[in-house]
Amino acid sequence: MKQELEEIRAAAIAALASAATEDAVEDVRVNYLGRKGRLTGVLRGMRDVSPDERPLMGALVNRIKDEVESAIAEALTKARAIERSRRVESERIDVSVPGRRAILGHAHPLTQVTRELVDVFVGLGFSVAEGPEIEDDYHNFEALNFPHDHPARDMQDTLFVEGGWVMRTHTSPVQIRVMESEQPPFMVIATGATYRHDSDATHSPMFHQIEGFMVDRGVTFADLKGVLTRAVRELFGADRAVRLRPSFFPFTEPSAELDIGCFGCGGRGGACRLCKGTGWIEVLGSGMIDPNVFRAVGYDPEEYSGFAFGIGIERIAMLKYQIDDIRRFFANDLRFLKQF
Repeated sequence: MKQELEEIRAAAIAALASAATEDAVEDVRVNYLGRKGRLTGVLRGMRDVSPDERPLMGALVNRIKDEVESAIAEALTKARAIERSRRVESERIDVSVPGRRAILGHAHPLTQVTRELVDVFVGLGFSVAEGPEIEDDYHNFEALNFPHDHPARDMQDTLFVEGGWVMRTHTSPVQIRVMESEQPPFMVIATGATYRHDSDATHSPMFHQIEGFMVDRGVTFADLKGVLTRAVRELFGADRAVRLRPSFFPFTEPSAELDIGCFGCGGRGGACRLCKGTGWIEVLGSGMIDPNVFRAVGYDPEEYSGFAFGIGIERIAMLKYQIDDIRRFFANDLRFLKQF
């Protein structure tokens, strides 16, 4: 057994001398000190040694086991040092390689258009107000001349919230909240997200609006036309043709859509795909505030008059940048966003 132990020691030391990696050292440890290792097998055979020789052989086995364990620890340290050197050499930073510039963000195109619109109307004397995005039925519909059984409610595919609340379908509720808390005269715009159950290339479940309104004694339709003409020409050019076309909205009477001359054909129409041959592009809805809306907030419609308008931010951005799909604004595609 003594000769066998010396042979095992020599073989283990030789195997460790050629073990250059941690895995190789681990293989040697398992082969000699593992449950089925060669030295472990010898230790299990100690029960067959005579009682007289057992102390001597036990001391020899322990000495060889300690030598092999010490050699394994030394080989493991050496293998780890070699691996660190290899990694340092292979992962060395080449300071001569040009660095990567950090990508700087910028305002989203919808934010840019919103800021541009706000600047235009603030420059005309409007102040800015905000309101909640989850509204009650009264402020979103009832006070804006939408009775419960009014067919005009079908114009807006509403997203309902538990408890009788709704995701606001327009920014017009801010108009009611301002008029409930303030007395004329005032000129106010309200911006923010709005929600409708609608989704295609020109509609999104969430979109953004700017609501504008002016209330005072003697406000006329001419004031509305003047403000809107100035605003759209600030956005689309001073020579842009503008027209007001009769329309219907429950909260304004009379109501009008504002159209501008087509970018594609210069207003000539014909075979233009952008304006579908009409020469005009619809931009926003507007009108004189309905007397019923004034009555809902406690204003005397015989004393006060006013106008209101609603602008879709995405609509303006699509026209301004000639984008054909509203969903591009929400896809978070950097290739698209970097263009603005």
